[in-house]
Amino acid sequence: MKLGKVSSFIIISIFSLCTLLLAEDKIISAPIINLENLEPSYENLESDKEAIINSGSEIKKRNIINKKGDNIKFVNLVGLDKITAKTIPIKIKLGETAKFGLLEIKALKCGISNSVETKNDSVAYLQVRDVSENQNEKVFIFNGWTFSSNPSLTPIDHAIYDIWLVGCEST
Repeated sequence: MKLGKVSSFIIISIFSLCTLLLAEDKIISAPIINLENLEPSYENLESDKEAIINSGSEIKKRNIINKKGDNIKFVNLVGLDKITAKTIPIKIKLGETAKFGLLEIKALKCGISNSVETKNDSVAYLQVRDVSENQNEKVFIFNGWTFSSNPSLTPIDHAIYDIWLVGCEST
C-alpha cells in the first residue's frame, strides 16, 4: 500500500473506533395507552358528519340499512381451525359473546350495505380476543368492521383460527 492509502485507512479506522466508543444505545418507546379509557370511533358519527358538511368536501358514502328497521338480531360467521382443517358455523346474537376455540367473539353491530360495487353486502362490527393461557393481557386481536363480500379487506389474523362473516340474520 502507498503512504496516502495507509494514512487514510488509519484515519478512517480511528474515526470508526471513536464513533463506536462514543455511541449510546437509547431505546425510545411510546407511552402505554390505557385501552379502558379509549372511546370507540364509530360512536362519533354525528360530529364527523357535521365536520364533513362544514368543510365542503364530498366523501363517497356507504349506506348501511338501519339494523332496527330490519330486525337484524344475529351474526352468522364461519370459523376455521387451521390445525384440524375443520370449519364450524358460528351464530352470535348482537351484543353477546361466543367462544370459538381459544377465541372470544363479540358481535356489536350488523347491517347490510347498499352500494353500487357490492350489492347487499353484509357488514359486521366484531371484537375478537385470544383467551389462551399464554395471553396475560387480554387485548383484542381484532376490533373493527368485517365484510362478507371481501373478508380479506379486514382480515382477522390469528395463528390457529380464521373467521369469516357470512351474513346478518333476523331470526
